[in-house]
Amino acid sequence: MIFWIIATICAFYIKGLCGFANTLVFTSILSFGAANINISPVELVLGYPTNLIISWKERKSIDWKICLPLAVMVIIGSLGGVIFLKNVDITVVKIIFGVLVILVGLEMFFREKAAKKEKQSKILLTVIGVLSGFLCGLYGVGALLGAYIGRTTDNAKAFKANICIVFIIENSFRIILYSIYGIITVAALKKALFLVPFMLMGLGAGMASSKKIDDSIIKKIVIVMLIISGTALILTNIL
Repeated sequence: MIFWIIATICAFYIKGLCGFANTLVFTSILSFGAANINISPVELVLGYPTNLIISWKERKSIDWKICLPLAVMVIIGSLGGVIFLKNVDITVVKIIFGVLVILVGLEMFFREKAAKKEKQSKILLTVIGVLSGFLCGLYGVGALLGAYIGRTTDNAKAFKANICIVFIIENSFRIILYSIYGIITVAALKKALFLVPFMLMGLGAGMASSKKIDDSIIKKIVIVMLIISGTALILTNIL
């Protein structure tokens, strides 16, 4: 259980700091000793209230024109996933998405370093938006979602507010699906309940840290987490 506690504190510290990547951290720490079928429902139940907490705290920065269209894309991605997965090798698809996430992260990095900020391409934003919803809906991976919202928001508060609203909608949908298919079990709920104090500890520490860290640094952390997410997505499907 010690690894579950460590994973919870680390994952939700990152969640409180930059608004996403908790799933990546949580799964990465636990995947060596536990099956994903046992990790995902616990992380989902723990993560749901954190999205509510962050989005409420940063509610003044919510832009419904950003998060609602993305939420619709996520639901469509989830619904279309069943048909898609029957006809395509998901390993190859995940590797392709991993490469794409890395490229987007690198592009964001070099764009941040540029002295002159270029105007965002609406076509590129649309493509990233569609792919982010598809990837998040199918695999529960929020990396491209982070890339899209990172391009359409100006500060860390707006980033966290909008990405957490999308996650609330996606998580609600996934909780229903997991419950229908029996993935969320009594054992998973008991484990999640036990880990709640550690989740709150990590989340509180992350949110407190975000108040003391400059927005530009947090944005760099987001970019780093994107690149790590893409790398992890590739490695876990190659090895």
